[in-house]
Amino acid sequence: MMWVVYVLLGLLALVLLLLLIAVLRTLLAGHKVSTYKPDPDPERAERYAKALSRMVRCETVSVPGEDRREKFLGFHRLLEELFPLVHAKLEKSEIDGNLLFCWKGASSERPVVLMSHQDVVPAEGEWSHGPFSGELAEGKVWGRGSADTKCSVFAFFEAVEELLAQGCVPPQDVWLSSSCTEEWAGPGCQKLVDELKRRGVKPWLVCDEGGGIITDPIAGIPGNFAMMGVFEKGKADVKFTARSSGGHASAPPAHSPIARLAAFVDRVERHSPFKKAFEPEVRAMFTRLSPYAGFGLRLLFGNIWLFGPLLKLVMPKLSAQAGALLKTTVAFTMQSGSDACNVLPQEATLWANLRFIPHQGMEESLGLIRALAAKYGLETEVRAASDYTPATDIHGEAWQYVTRTVEQSFPGLPVCPYVMTGATDARFYQSICDSVIRFAPVIYGPEQMKGMHGVNENLEANCLPGAVDFYKNLIQGLE
Repeated sequence: MMWVVYVLLGLLALVLLLLLIAVLRTLLAGHKVSTYKPDPDPERAERYAKALSRMVRCETVSVPGEDRREKFLGFHRLLEELFPLVHAKLEKSEIDGNLLFCWKGASSERPVVLMSHQDVVPAEGEWSHGPFSGELAEGKVWGRGSADTKCSVFAFFEAVEELLAQGCVPPQDVWLSSSCTEEWAGPGCQKLVDELKRRGVKPWLVCDEGGGIITDPIAGIPGNFAMMGVFEKGKADVKFTARSSGGHASAPPAHSPIARLAAFVDRVERHSPFKKAFEPEVRAMFTRLSPYAGFGLRLLFGNIWLFGPLLKLVMPKLSAQAGALLKTTVAFTMQSGSDACNVLPQEATLWANLRFIPHQGMEESLGLIRALAAKYGLETEVRAASDYTPATDIHGEAWQYVTRTVEQSFPGLPVCPYVMTGATDARFYQSICDSVIRFAPVIYGPEQMKGMHGVNENLEANCLPGAVDFYKNLIQGLE
């Protein structure tokens, strides 16, 4: 039996050696601090905040399936007032309330698209400042759309306005794109992409919202970080139906429709059918964030090669967002059953929203959930499904260019790739552009993140000058 002891001692020695290597790598990598804070520029911040305030006051709520073009035409009139040179010198196309501007450059070889959406979600609940007041208070612009995302619409329009006033001719064609249906995944942006296809335009770079300058992106990693989205998870709405012959509630049978749906939900919640894995972009994100963490997290995040299995257990406990980076997710959202308390339903339904990760894409994920639902006697119907988008090359020329522009515009701001667990209009551009980066150059602290799609949405006014400068630098630095 001595050989068993030798094997165990050998395994222990190997584990200690691997731990020693990980500790040494962590120590040699050193500790870094994110130092970026917006430079004080009160005159510009106040001027920009007043313009953004007016944009917020122009209510642009979009509703699925409703034609609200006239409302957006009113917003366009405001844009013309705020940015007269853009409207005088650029070619404008308006398609069903969606906007596309072309600024001809010295070359058309590598055109760039700057984009963000005009529409906002409804404002519900009790607000400390009116949701469409655009109030300027506490150094912030308050109201629906201030952070999501009229701020970036303002910033790239203002950047072009200022460059036009200086007589600038961009090195490459610049397109400004803004849909009015983003918030409900409507067809607006696709119409703009179709127009570019008709003109034979293939952008070299598309820069949309999605990521941003995020404060404290993960618990234990303090400071501001440029989190630049490189791909979006896919998504689908799925309906599960349980049927029976119904009957009176006084004599309930086993395995009634709602009981089967409940058992199915419990099974998925307790034992997810989807496997966890680190996509290359997620690995790169944690590798770049790790030097900014305390030693414990730095050891874990900087050595995923060793601690990956542990992190797969820990990350979902850090936050739901962190857990969603590792696997396809399922969120159960709506359900229905009988119309009366004492009647068993002949049909009970349950809806779920799935978000697909590349290592288990749409077809595989839907197949797994469909097979599991069948074990509980449920029918599965898939609605509005789309797969994950291709990833932008984080070693490619376009990514490196945007990274340099961030470093130029925001000294001391670290750059990290980021996986979008939500959806943006950027996905429509994937069909004509290989380098689609989701980054709004404004600061989103915990308060701003909470306010998006929630109550008391706001944006710190002091980050607006940096956002305008980012777009100016991005345009002027093109080759």
